[in-house]
Formats: sequence, structure tokens, C-alpha cells
Amino acid sequence: MKLKAIVLAFLIGLVFTSCGYKPGSTYAKKEINGKVFVDLKVNIEDPKNSVLIKDAMNELLVHKLDTKLVNKKELADTIVIVTLNSTGFSALQYDSDGYVKLYKASSSISVNYQNDETSRSFSVSGTYDFSIDSGGTISDAKRFEAIKIASTKALDEVISKIAIMSFEKPKKKLDKK
Repeated sequence: MKLKAIVLAFLIGLVFTSCGYKPGSTYAKKEINGKVFVDLKVNIEDPKNSVLIKDAMNELLVHKLDTKLVNKKELADTIVIVTLNSTGFSALQYDSDGYVKLYKASSSISVNYQNDETSRSFSVSGTYDFSIDSGGTISDAKRFEAIKIASTKALDEVISKIAIMSFEKPKKKLDKK
């Protein structure tokens, strides 16, 4: 019985190594390479959450792609520009008195990156469902937290989008300045 388990584990390992499987982060690391500068285009209507997006992008690049961040554009090999396009709330459920009990927060983010080899852009979006206390109004703290979670979910798509785009023909490089 133990021999069968060992043989099965060996065969499964052989299948994954034989087919050339690589995680998406491997391809994303090839696109976002060298020293990275993250630039933020602040949304005038929502500056507090815009800053949150930059922090989340920095965390994603450091922890998932193992990149080295720099604080000056001139020192960067790759420039990543993030923009909080929009945030919104919609009612999902009402109580018996007609007050909203459940909301959906949505967030849309644009990501552009460029280096010596390529220049690409795409958008990601995320949502988060949350309930509120009676009365149907959203407090500032609840609003901020909901947008933070929806934005984090949106940024979870970034690595897979970059990995997929790495297989496309590169667009013409833009000027870094």
C-alpha cells in the first residue's frame, strides 16, 4: 500500500515537471523586472483610497513578485502607474422597514507598466459585499474598509493579468519621463 502511494506521488510529480508547468508569478516577474517605481495618479474625488491602492500595489510587488522598490523614477527599470478609476456602492438587500441591510462595494483600478522592453496597460475590478447596522447609512470607517477590501480583491488579479499579457506581442515602449 505504501509503495502505491509513493509511485502515485512520483507520477504526479513527473506530470507537473514534464509538462513545463510554471506558476503565473514566474511570467509576471519577467515583465516586471529590475528596480520598480510605483507611481500613483490620485483620484481627486477619493484621495484617501487612492493612497491605499499604492500601498496595496507595493505590497503585492514585494511579497508576490519579490521586486525591489525604489523611491525615484529615474532609478527604476520598470515603472508601474496605478489609478483608482472609480468606487461605488449598490444596495443588495433591504430589511422589512425598507432600510438597506447589505451593500456591495466595487472598485475599478487601472494599471500601466513600462520598461525598456514593453509598455502595457489594463484594468482590474473587485467587489465586496458587507452588511451595516440598522438605519441604512454607511459610516466613513465602514466605507473606507469596504473600498479597501474591494480594491485588494481587484489587485489580486494583477499578477494573472501580467502573466497572460507576457505571452502577447509587446506594444511600443513609451518614454519613461
